[in-house]
Amino acid sequence: MVELNRAVAVSMAQGPAAALRIVDELAAAGALSTSHLLPTVRGELLTRVGRTDEARTELERSVRLCGNERERVVLVSKLAVSDSPSRPWRPS
Repeated sequence: MVELNRAVAVSMAQGPAAALRIVDELAAAGALSTSHLLPTVRGELLTRVGRTDEARTELERSVRLCGNERERVVLVSKLAVSDSPSRPWRPS
């Protein structure tokens, strides 16, 4: 969890590509494999670097893993916005 938080901070300071490297290492190591947080962060970073198809896959995975109904609603709404070609999803 600490490394995921670090990745978020890195994304703010150095940009999404730098943070994505950290998150990809976490994913490759199997870290947080049952948590929705890793695919949520990864999906947002992928969106920011323009890899929207991969981002969508990660966000769909985060919805499946999310155990909190309110958080799931937010994730589903991000997916719905991403389906609209006139309003591409942007992370909040």
